[in-house]
Parts: sequence; C-alpha cells; structure tokens
Amino acid sequence: MKKREEYIETMTKQLKEWSARIDELEIKARTAKADMKVVYEQRVRELKDKREDVTRKLHELKGASNEAWDAVKTGVEKAWGEFKDALSDARDKFKKAG
Repeated sequence: MKKREEYIETMTKQLKEWSARIDELEIKARTAKADMKVVYEQRVRELKDKREDVTRKLHELKGASNEAWDAVKTGVEKAWGEFKDALSDARDKFKKAG
C-alpha cells in the first residue's frame, strides 16, 4: 500500500509543477504578437484539457480497488505520457517563436 501512496504522491507533485508551466505559457500567450496569440492560446487550451484528463485519471487511481489498480494505472500512465509530450512540444514552440 505504501508504494501505491508514494506513486500517487509523486504524480500529484509532478502535476502541480506542470500546471505552473502551463500558467507560464498562458502568460506568454497573452503577451504574444497578434499573429501568434491565437495559436498559443489554442495550445494552452489543449494543455489544460490534457491536464484535466490526467487529473481525472489520477482521481480514479486514488479510488481504485487493488484488483483494478494495474488497469487504472496503465490509463494514467498513457494520459500522463500524452500530457508530458504535449507540454514539452508547446514549450519548445513557444521558445522558438520568441
């Protein structure tokens, strides 16, 4: 059970850190030039949607029975990977543009 709690705690901590990065990107989007502002705002919305998906799955994981743990964990890890990749890609694009 301890391993399970540590896993959830680690994921929750990382989610908070990534949420702060989304906030930083959102500020950059607001101050971007008009031609890029719409693109950046769309990226931020996509990241927020992915963050919500991860958050939902993490809540499912917290409430999962021991029997369902592995299946739910797999879903969390898939959503986690997609969120991580999207965040990394967005940060790279924001850096390149300015």
